[in-house]
Amino acid sequence: MKIRITLALFLILTVLSAPLWGATIRQDLVRAGTLEQVISKNKLRIGFSTFVPWAMKDKQGGYTGFEIDVAKQLAADMGVEAVFIPTKWSGIIPALLTGKFDIIIGGMGITPARNLKVNFSDPYEYSGMSIVANNKLAAGYSDFDAFNKPDVTIVARIGTTAATVAKKYLPKAQIRLFDDEGQALQEVLNQRAAAMVSSQPFPEFQALKYSGKLFLPLAGKTFTKEPIGFAIQKGDVDFLNFLNNWVRVKNADGWLQERYDFWFTTQDWKNQLE
Repeated sequence: MKIRITLALFLILTVLSAPLWGATIRQDLVRAGTLEQVISKNKLRIGFSTFVPWAMKDKQGGYTGFEIDVAKQLAADMGVEAVFIPTKWSGIIPALLTGKFDIIIGGMGITPARNLKVNFSDPYEYSGMSIVANNKLAAGYSDFDAFNKPDVTIVARIGTTAATVAKKYLPKAQIRLFDDEGQALQEVLNQRAAAMVSSQPFPEFQALKYSGKLFLPLAGKTFTKEPIGFAIQKGDVDFLNFLNNWVRVKNADGWLQERYDFWFTTQDWKNQLE
């Protein structure tokens, strides 16, 4: 009889204390989350890589570009300092997963394969793939069939969706990959590759800059549409909720569109570059 009474009291106490345990666990999870840690440390560590006009070196030795504006505004709205950590694109997701930074803000396309490793916010922008080609090596080329041949060399940046779509749309061509967009572009300028696949508007800007050597075989049209989102570590629901709502607010008040128009439809920013 005493055993039954004791067991009954234990069960009652367990049931009554369960909400307290649950509340404690929730509080611990919040404290362990990235959002709380960023606020407590007063720093948002941002992983990125350079892409024109997403992020570029400026005259002062810092960085400028669409993503830099986005990252600075995000940090400002959180009331913390933006700390930029340049990282090679091929290793940017592993660096996030090992805690080198808190978030990737670097024109990262949302893909199922990447989403297996990281959580993505709602898209804050969209990009698309385009082609810039060498005037001599690709003279007369105006569609994918012209480039999709074994004797045609195509370049792209390693680890990017540009590399993925180059292999998908041009399976017969020779695909060469480089760590840096500048290296890949030099291959086209120096006639070691017929064309480069990259995110808009990089091809368009290069065709304008090197009009005597390069052209746009697809007349400037993109052949993919790619959602761009913030990437963070998995399981961080509070941070993800904050980022999704930040995107909604900045879309609603027109700030994201205004910044996009400045960086992608003008070149008024060129005097900022080194």
